[in-house]
Amino acid sequence: MDVVDLMRYVGALAVVLGLLGTAFVVARKYGLPGIVAPQGSRRLVVAETLMIDARHRAILLRRDDTEHLIIIGPHGATAVESAVAASSPAERVR
Repeated sequence: MDVVDLMRYVGALAVVLGLLGTAFVVARKYGLPGIVAPQGSRRLVVAETLMIDARHRAILLRRDDTEHLIIIGPHGATAVESAVAASSPAERVR
């Protein structure tokens, strides 16, 4: 192996790493559904989850300044309580 082949391999490695880095930056900026979420503020947050039994789960969602309590089971989701004003972090610590 001579110097030209070695420089070719190193150059190819640099190109591949550059392409991977560019793909990572683009994925980070715009997001990929299910893989990478886009950067920025999120309006919807899962505040808390609670397993009720083996097949049912209660989820407290927070959107902007309102909370929604949803029960999820094998036959779908049911909104138990919606449009409740979100409590402040100091009130939740009690």
